Amino acid sequence: MHSFGHRANAVATFAVTILAAICFAASFSDNFNTPTPTASVKILNLNWFQKEANGNDEVSMTLNISADLSSLFTWNTKQVFVFVAAEYETPQNALNQGSNLKGKEFNLTMHWHIMPKTGKMFADKIVMTGYRLPELYR
Repeated sequence: MHSFGHRANAVATFAVTILAAICFAASFSDNFNTPTPTASVKILNLNWFQKEANGNDEVSMTLNISADLSSLFTWNTKQVFVFVAAEYETPQNALNQGSNLKGKEFNLTMHWHIMPKTGKMFADKIVMTGYRLPELYR
């Protein structure tokens, strides 16, 4: 007969092996999920547009964000972090996020980061074009 310690060790080893297999299956099965979120953003109001002391422009907007992010959630999703950034291009830089915004066309980009319960994190974005800031500060 085996002692209690040997039996407990066998049960614990078996349980950890099964748990590792389940975590691997959960992580692997997320590779077959192809999220297709949709989003639209409307600018309802430009609250203020001013230059800060450090040289960057500050813009406050009231946005109406409509998004269907349900395809981002699976049984392995722990949480989703979503944010919207205003971005524009210049001849010197492919992407800017801070200064010389007067009269510029800009994109609103919705980024999301998916944190799964097990497996690697995933990030993606939707770029929405066709927005322009005024020529003068308010």
